[in-house]
Amino acid sequence: MTLTWQRAKYLLSDFLASSLAWVLFNILRFEVQAVFHGYSSLGSYLCSSTILLGQVFVPLFWLFLFWLSGFYNKPYGKSRLGEFFNTFTTVILGVTILFFGMVLNDLPSSYEVYYRLFSVLFLLQFFLCYAGRACLTQDCIRKIRSGKYALNVLIIGTCARAQSLAAELTRQGYAVRGFIRDDDDLQPAVEPSSVVGGWSDLQRLIPALRIDELVIVSAASADPQWVKKLYSLYVFKIPVKVLLSESHPLARGHLRTIHGSPLLDVTDNNLSEAERNIKWLMDKLLSILALAALSPLLLYAAWRVKRDSDGPVFFKQERIGYRGRPFLIYKFRTMYIDAEHAGPSLSKEDDPRITPFGHTMRKYRIDELPQFWNVLRGDMSLVGPRPERMFYINKIVERAPYYYLLHNVRPGITSLGMVKYGYASDVEQMTERLKYDILYYENMSLALDITILFYTIQTVFTGKGI
Repeated sequence: MTLTWQRAKYLLSDFLASSLAWVLFNILRFEVQAVFHGYSSLGSYLCSSTILLGQVFVPLFWLFLFWLSGFYNKPYGKSRLGEFFNTFTTVILGVTILFFGMVLNDLPSSYEVYYRLFSVLFLLQFFLCYAGRACLTQDCIRKIRSGKYALNVLIIGTCARAQSLAAELTRQGYAVRGFIRDDDDLQPAVEPSSVVGGWSDLQRLIPALRIDELVIVSAASADPQWVKKLYSLYVFKIPVKVLLSESHPLARGHLRTIHGSPLLDVTDNNLSEAERNIKWLMDKLLSILALAALSPLLLYAAWRVKRDSDGPVFFKQERIGYRGRPFLIYKFRTMYIDAEHAGPSLSKEDDPRITPFGHTMRKYRIDELPQFWNVLRGDMSLVGPRPERMFYINKIVERAPYYYLLHNVRPGITSLGMVKYGYASDVEQMTERLKYDILYYENMSLALDITILFYTIQTVFTGKGI
């Protein structure tokens, strides 16, 4: 059984439940107000083009709404209570939208019919949908408890704490597939036969053993060099959890207790599943609107860049993004060509490398507009910590190892650090600005994103980009 298959079962169940609920609702709809539609029989009513069109698009509407609620993000480990309230609140919202969009114009004989229609549509959609979900969730729980399904875990570390944690995880229904040898474990307590390899073997072992999560238990977790090893695990795109003390500098994320020890998920952030999906959708829609609305400005900026100095219109540079993946960031070129012939160098307010029009673009953040394309590609978000080059990341991490927590979210075109601090001209200022980015990470929400967007608009129109 895979996550994809379990998610597909929820999708199919919701689609069938929504289709059946809409058919039954339309039967009642015909019985209480057929005289207003002029149909001679139930069959002719249900086969009308309007009803058939609704029979196709209404279930798809429900799947979109359920996706937006975040229900399908994590098909395993669902709470029964959480599942109930997720279904209840989403159905209330969906029924309200459908009622005002498709039912309110029916003009019944009395307003009491509206109450009956709304109530029946809610009850049908909720109970049919929840019944299917509850059965699938209960079946999943039963299979986990019987050992037919479990999340595959690989533990990095061979000390006594690793052995104790493995026993606790097994009791909770996880399948511990083995231990990874850590050179920092001076007194290994795990049986040699359970050790499946070292750090260098992870690339091979994770797909071979179908690992769902990595759990790290290491005595050296406060060492900056160890943090770099931790950073290398982001490339596997699976949850990475670390067993550490609450006073550890990385202990700024989601801690939960396993057998009396705090387990930190270093690949998670504070957004709910619904907020993650809404943020993703907002990113795509607003980026498309921005590129369309600002196309005259984009064309003018491209023309001015090309006219005012030799070189390409766009500046491309490798940055480090979500889960440590490198990507090419796009900007309008604001500097003369070969500006970094002597090596990486941050710009300053009166930097002679910046072109005359480059100063104007930086002041009003026009140079950042091509990054809406990065957002559409999935490299970036509208709001998030600004992405940095690996050269400067290595320098920042020496002062602030917790910088790597920022790679748990997609980098943004704008950020709290940019609107509250601005551009940084050296590593010390970059480290100072990091405080704002960590503050954003610890308090992520859609409301905060909207606030930062308003601050950014204010910065653009007042010309305080430098």
